[in-house]
Amino acid sequence: MPRRPTYPSDLTDDQWALIEPLLPPANTGGRPEKHPRRDVVDAIGYVVRTGCSWRHLPVDFPPWQTVYWYFSRWEKDRVTEQVMAALRRRVRTAQGREGEPSAGIIDSQSTRGADTVGQPTRGLTPDSGHAEPDMSREEARI
Repeated sequence: MPRRPTYPSDLTDDQWALIEPLLPPANTGGRPEKHPRRDVVDAIGYVVRTGCSWRHLPVDFPPWQTVYWYFSRWEKDRVTEQVMAALRRRVRTAQGREGEPSAGIIDSQSTRGADTVGQPTRGLTPDSGHAEPDMSREEARI
């Protein structure tokens, strides 16, 4: 018996109706699935939304090992990427736009200033008129 939706991250019936057909079919020939797929997807959504570890899933979800197994398998098979692409196309089409975007925009200020970008390539050099990010205000005035 499926669990009742109790968390803000749980899918609505309409959301589940969109996502369910996009998931890979259950394996045949082996043991039948013990936990409803919707519960597994809701558990993955709970981990993603709350940021909790797999081991800290509430007990009303399937066991964390089961949820993690599905997550790992679906990520390896790129199921999440395919679901997101299908949903994006659906939303864009419903808005009267082409299913696939024709252009992308990257904010160069955010990219250049990101913590993951090395200091030498940020464009913050003494001769550019900008203070180094790790300099104190006093040092920057000198």
